[in-house]
Amino acid sequence: MNSRRPTGASKPDPEEQKTIAPGEMPPADPIEPAYPTGPEAELDDRERCVSAHHEQRIIAELQMLADPTPTKVRAILNGLGYTDERIHHLKQDGRQTRFHIDLREDGGRLCESGLAAGAVSDVVPCVAAAEGPFKITSEVRP
Repeated sequence: MNSRRPTGASKPDPEEQKTIAPGEMPPADPIEPAYPTGPEAELDDRERCVSAHHEQRIIAELQMLADPTPTKVRAILNGLGYTDERIHHLKQDGRQTRFHIDLREDGGRLCESGLAAGAVSDVVPCVAAAEGPFKITSEVRP
């Protein structure tokens, strides 16, 4: 799972966070991940977990795409099971294509913001309005 994902632990105390000086040995005990910030903080634990799954499978396919035109990106997303109704804002941006995928269900707010750019493709979580037409309320720009 991606390192930016929490394990359900409570928000750590900033006073307890320590850095390791060069040459120092890291602690033997597990290090708890940082509490999510930005759009991820608006999603529940289930949505963050689901987001990681979607991100990994989409990125794996997009990284193999040498010429990421909107038509090719849509075909890849459709092949992964995302219907046209879930794909939004598919737009060419120079030699890359940006898009959003609506993953809202049961009152959830999860969406994904993607950048198809060959080997440097990226997909990050975003937050959509819980009800009504698809509208992004916050996102991390890839």
